[in-house]
Amino acid sequence: MASNVSGARGGSPVSRKPFAAGWTLFAACLMIFGGAMAIFQGIGGIVNDERYVITGNYVYKFDTTGWGWLHLILGIVIVLAGVALFTGAIWARVLGVIVAGLNMIANFLWLPYYPFWAVVLIAVDIAVIWALTAGTHRQEVGT
Repeated sequence: MASNVSGARGGSPVSRKPFAAGWTLFAACLMIFGGAMAIFQGIGGIVNDERYVITGNYVYKFDTTGWGWLHLILGIVIVLAGVALFTGAIWARVLGVIVAGLNMIANFLWLPYYPFWAVVLIAVDIAVIWALTAGTHRQEVGT
């Protein structure tokens, strides 16, 4: 069911599509999942940095303990942003897009250490960004 909201274009009623809220909830759940996975990724890098082995010769090489802390902090921020999305606030959507983009960059740089995990989390971040940017459409009714 669509709800009517007045105030757009001189007070004409506007109907929100039911999937708009659904995509935001979908993005919130994915952010909480992706943030939890980033937290586990960070804990793995901090606790046992010998666990990750570089799979090839790459231009960049980083200390996995430092990357572990980065993933841990970023994961906590992503989980908090995902929880904030349940409020429906615009700032939470903007924050969600920003932290999902940062997480994509971090996981791209993490590819030499754990390629499969990084690709899965990049895909989750792409889905989050898409859901947060595509879920704000409105449709006019009764003109």
